[in-house]
Amino acid sequence: RMDQALLLVRNELPAPGLNLAARSGSCHQCLYQFLAFVPPSNESLRKPGTASVMVDTQHPLTLLLNSSVGDRDLCKIQYHFGEFGNYSLVVKTLSTSTQTVSCDLIINEDPINSYLPILFAFLVYMGILAILIAGRLLMKIDPVRNWVYKKLNPRATDRMINSELGSPNTTDSINCDPTPQSWSTGSRQRLRSLDTFRGLSLVIMVFVNYGGGKYWFFKHESWNGLTVADLVFPWFVFIMGTSIALALGSMLRWGSSKWKVLRKIIWRSFVLILLGIIVVNPNYCLGPLSWDNLRIPGVLQRLGFTYLVVAALELLFTRADSGTWEGRVPALQDILPYWPQWIFILVLETIWLCLTFLLPVPDCPRGYLGPGGIGDFGKYPNCTGGAAGYIDRLLLGEKHMYQHPSSGVTYQSTIPYDPEGILGTINSIVMAFLGLQAGKITLFYKDQPKQIMSRFIIWGIVMGIISAILTKCSKEEGFIPINKNLWSISYVTTMSCFAFILLLLIYYLVDVKKWWSGAPFLYPGMNSILVYIGHQVFANYFPFKWKMQDSQSHAEHLTQNLIATTLWVIISYILYRRRIFWKI
Repeated sequence: RMDQALLLVRNELPAPGLNLAARSGSCHQCLYQFLAFVPPSNESLRKPGTASVMVDTQHPLTLLLNSSVGDRDLCKIQYHFGEFGNYSLVVKTLSTSTQTVSCDLIINEDPINSYLPILFAFLVYMGILAILIAGRLLMKIDPVRNWVYKKLNPRATDRMINSELGSPNTTDSINCDPTPQSWSTGSRQRLRSLDTFRGLSLVIMVFVNYGGGKYWFFKHESWNGLTVADLVFPWFVFIMGTSIALALGSMLRWGSSKWKVLRKIIWRSFVLILLGIIVVNPNYCLGPLSWDNLRIPGVLQRLGFTYLVVAALELLFTRADSGTWEGRVPALQDILPYWPQWIFILVLETIWLCLTFLLPVPDCPRGYLGPGGIGDFGKYPNCTGGAAGYIDRLLLGEKHMYQHPSSGVTYQSTIPYDPEGILGTINSIVMAFLGLQAGKITLFYKDQPKQIMSRFIIWGIVMGIISAILTKCSKEEGFIPINKNLWSISYVTTMSCFAFILLLLIYYLVDVKKWWSGAPFLYPGMNSILVYIGHQVFANYFPFKWKMQDSQSHAEHLTQNLIATTLWVIISYILYRRRIFWKI
């Protein structure tokens, strides 16, 4: 099967037999898992005992061979097997006098390179990009542009030529409609980098939700650590916070009352939560949706509640004349006037820390942050997520939570755990608030790109330093490890560090230097809710999914997932051209 190799164990030792166990390199402090019993060799027939097993190829494995009697360890081997490879492990005695045992790993059939489809896909998309860039450069040459326009639309070409020659009939040109003109003017005033950032996050999110070619690094990390899939949701939350700062300031400057804006905030939050519960609910796979198995938390639910808290907090303290504050420290004009907001966020974070590390959880150590299951040497099998999991099970009930957490495969945890649970929502609010800070920077220092970029750099460095302290620059050994399932504070600071730096780069390329229009990520970024809900609702329908000839092929899965993601980009582009934007 995909991500597996065949291992044949040949035992040339006499009785008793051997026990073969394995532990994945991605499973921290895990118990060895029994794989097979290898019978002893038949000395009379001079025939070794054999056993064949399938081994995982996604991560390095540690193989442990011990005697079935007495449990004496004979050998331990660390090896990263290759997909579809065929291996033999030969166990024999080197010296009968010393009873020295050797374990030799032999490659019978070379594995395939399962990463070649990624390289091929990368080259294809780079080729398409090169063609588009070359076409755009060619269109800047007047003879080429006129020839193309003439072939596509001769009448429009005549109008363009007349307009360039100063014809008095310019009012008949396609630019006479005042609506497109005002729309394009609004687009120029809009920070395209924000839509580009949102669109980039959304495109990656769609790709990994569709399967990411079934590669492990396009799936969520089993517990501590980061993969590509773990980057996108917090970035989406971050840029939502940035948009809140710009949108609320704009509405208040246009004369909307705070009560009117608050009603709109509450309505948007309600609709997002409702869509998440009813339309995008993974517990549909358990059968027709009913209250018995309705998943209450979720991505849209968390977005809706986070938006409600952060937007209401900003509305309470924002002013229509943002940018006119004068104080003793002008360099902190985007922070000091909002000190009550910072106190509120610090109080929230204190609540998260207290509940996480001080709340007593039955049959679990206080402050436990582990995955349960076979992790921590199997001491706490039913403690997945510690206080976070306990609070959800207590307040929501197991049937109303996510039933297949990422810890279930590697750590073999058996109880439900929801990565969008109640306690983690506190830190998603912190994440959105840091995005809100990025929005305030762009407001207070508008038309000052150097000031904006320097502050993005400073915030990125500060968040990176906090992450380094909390994690001790380690995946597993820090005070608070980076963990997407828990939405740990180190996860938030790390993702904020990345978000500030990434937004800085996009802002510089798109809005400052204008070297990049933001395409194609700009288009889904301007229709994010429609694309997100659409890709979930139509995930199992053609042309986004079809029956594969070989379901055990990374190449076929990658092709299907890339085509489905590209289709949503094309759909968002068509909607963009037709000026159709679904806003809540």
